[in-house]
Amino acid sequence: MKKLGLHEIRKEFLSFFQEKEHLVLPSFSLVPKNDKSLLLINAGMAPLKPYFTGIEEPPKRRVVTCQKCVRTGDIENVGKTARHATFFEMLGNFSFGDYFKKESIKWAWEFMTERLEIPVEKLWISIYKDDDEAYEIWNKEIGVSEDKIVRLGKDDNFWELEIGPCGPCSEIYVDRGAEYGCENEDCKPGCDCDRYVEVWNLVFSQYDKDEKGNYNPLPNPNIDTGMGLERITVVLQDADNIFEIEPIKSIVKRVEKICQVKYGTDNKTDVSIRIITDHIRAITFMVSDGIIPSNEGRGYVLRRLIRRAARHGKLIGIKENFLYDLVDEVIKGWKEIYPELSEKREQIRKIVKIEEEKFEETIDQGINILKEHIEKLKKEKTNILDGNTAFKLYDTYGFPLELTKEILEEEGIKVDEEGFNTEMEKQRERARKAREKEDKNAWKLDFTAELGNLKTNFIGYDKLVSNSKVLALINNEETVDELVEGNNGIIILDKTPFYPEGGGQIGDIGTIENDEFKAIVNDTKKENENLILHYVKVLEGKISVNDLVKANVNVEKRKNTARNHSATHLLHKTLKDVLGSHVNQAGSLVEPNRLRFDFTHFEGISKDELNKIEDIVNKKILEGLNVEAIETSLDEAKKMGATALFDEKYAEDVRVIKMGDYSMELCGGTHVKNTSEIGLFKIISESGISSGVRRIEAITGKMLYEYLLDINEKLEKLTRILKTNEKDIVDRVEILNKENKVLQKEVDRLKSKLASSKIDDIIKEAKEILGIKVISKKIEGMDANSLRDLGDKIKNKMDSVLVVLGTVNNGKVLFISMASKDLVSKGIHAGNIIREVAKITKGGGGGRPDMAQAGGKDPSMLDKALNSVENIVKCQIKA
Repeated sequence: MKKLGLHEIRKEFLSFFQEKEHLVLPSFSLVPKNDKSLLLINAGMAPLKPYFTGIEEPPKRRVVTCQKCVRTGDIENVGKTARHATFFEMLGNFSFGDYFKKESIKWAWEFMTERLEIPVEKLWISIYKDDDEAYEIWNKEIGVSEDKIVRLGKDDNFWELEIGPCGPCSEIYVDRGAEYGCENEDCKPGCDCDRYVEVWNLVFSQYDKDEKGNYNPLPNPNIDTGMGLERITVVLQDADNIFEIEPIKSIVKRVEKICQVKYGTDNKTDVSIRIITDHIRAITFMVSDGIIPSNEGRGYVLRRLIRRAARHGKLIGIKENFLYDLVDEVIKGWKEIYPELSEKREQIRKIVKIEEEKFEETIDQGINILKEHIEKLKKEKTNILDGNTAFKLYDTYGFPLELTKEILEEEGIKVDEEGFNTEMEKQRERARKAREKEDKNAWKLDFTAELGNLKTNFIGYDKLVSNSKVLALINNEETVDELVEGNNGIIILDKTPFYPEGGGQIGDIGTIENDEFKAIVNDTKKENENLILHYVKVLEGKISVNDLVKANVNVEKRKNTARNHSATHLLHKTLKDVLGSHVNQAGSLVEPNRLRFDFTHFEGISKDELNKIEDIVNKKILEGLNVEAIETSLDEAKKMGATALFDEKYAEDVRVIKMGDYSMELCGGTHVKNTSEIGLFKIISESGISSGVRRIEAITGKMLYEYLLDINEKLEKLTRILKTNEKDIVDRVEILNKENKVLQKEVDRLKSKLASSKIDDIIKEAKEILGIKVISKKIEGMDANSLRDLGDKIKNKMDSVLVVLGTVNNGKVLFISMASKDLVSKGIHAGNIIREVAKITKGGGGGRPDMAQAGGKDPSMLDKALNSVENIVKCQIKA
């Protein structure tokens, strides 16, 4: 056998099939494209599904890839065995209606025996039990002896899903020798021992399984093969497992160096090292492909891997955050094949580090709480942790359920998962009810069933006025024949220019009227795919079903909304360009007065980045890009490369908004005809709204003009107040600020001097509590430094004393507490005392036994807090 390395085998495989007229495609992203059935790419054929199903035309009928894959279904076993892995690369050659079994088998054998030089006597074959065609090819044409071809059942050698393309498989095994085997004399492929390693699976997709379970022959059968790159490398290098081959072995060595523990000396430590080594590969590649940690979907998978690896770092003695540094070892090992790893190095390290730090904040507290429960369960001789406690750990301390299960499993304890799921459902229900409560405009439309097959035709992309017919009227959630002056109700028209709320864009407002009637439209919503509801207040007259009316959209509001909506598209694209491809829309609100855009990102955006984003958006506005609305099919839109939201459901016919060659998104909203109509774009705020989600609020057009007018008016007012001109206003403010600091220092000095002059009076107020002198005093108008100085002076004037002083500064409460050394030796603890005092003012703090400080939020409770010192001291002395 050739002792080839990981990267050499990959190169050999791709070049071999390129010689067989296959198109070499680079690995697809781990994030599935337009496939909601998968969270992550988990097999070589997964990104090629559209070619197998015929939805898309492949670039060539023969394709070969080395595909990045992540599988987490077996994550609990990763590390515990040397076989399981989360991240791996899958070698595969594919035929889309071109060659079939004969060529697939022939080339697989040629590659194994001639390119890899695996001895023929080491190779075994398995086939589906009824696949005589495959048997004939292996036996008669390739020459594999009958006793080395094993027939296996459906579970092992037939690939299928619920419906769709499927077919029998043929697998190639390598015999690693009797030393890896079991005691069964008839041991062969299909046995559970480690002797026969399955390295290559050839799937012959020759049937189309229908909903009734019938297997209908495909007119153009396909070939889908898969060979694990790491596994075949283990075989060729005669290694025991994937952790002994390079460059994976280099990660193990780096972990050894960090934790100062040798791999292979202790089984428990080895498990942790394997988990870290495996997970850091998956983590690095996932972040490189734009995934960021979150509490759902693939982001949750990433968070779970980071936290699992971080915890196992702690188990083997790593105290500091280390995963973000370990990223470099993965990049070093795979950068030649995946150059994007080097390009995104800083971004990957930053995301991993931030997530490690977040976990660090909660892990110790969570583990300590869990340990308390473990001890309690052991005392009670119970081996099940209740679901409510597991949920609290998840909800309050950020502990994934899987992590709780893993820690408990080490102690022989299980989790009541049903109880956990019940608590999770309760939380979702609470959130749902909260949303319903917040939606003050929500109407319960029980009347919808009465409206039959009525349909409103939306014509508002091109027209803002229409002559329409009234199809139905609603008042107080009931269908009625007429609406009269003073009524609040809903009007449904046969056609309308009013845009109904959707895609983050609010509904249009305007008027509906005729010669005998007028109503203001306050909102427009869509009840289903057919009905558009105009929420109105009748100003005058009466309207009846079947009346003819004129529908007028408020033109100014619509245009302002369109400006903001088009700006969100430019913003979305710019965020991806500036911050990285991981940025995705997480929500939006488009109104006439502003836009709000929520997006996935892992940290706050710097001022320089915000300036760059704002600058690029404005450049695209001033370039005057034409804005096209393209009506097309969903498949065509995807082929065009239009950006779609992963969680959004789209109809078969969609609308693509294209802005020059810069932005292209699926969108049903209203937009400008040219980006120059937006005018200008200004970011007003940037903030975080949840873990991994940021929010930008911005204005455009007329609102930006009014914003600038307001700033200019304030600037003029400041110049008058400061008696300077606009050019010198900054210098003038800086001078005043310096002068103010000097004066403030003088004021503080005088206050401190005044307070010091009263030290003797303060000392006279000392109380004796159980033999200890205590001073508890409110001091007016001091800052923290002055308060500490005063405390020191009091303490220095008395041999034995506890001092607790409080003041109010800029609306906040400040406390200091000091205790002489003799009192500390008697058990007085200034830090513990001040902590309890501060709580009364809704604050907190603490410190050393001899000196501590704290703060509070409620100045009205300062006197009560200081009065509490006597009781707190008594309790401490007695304790």
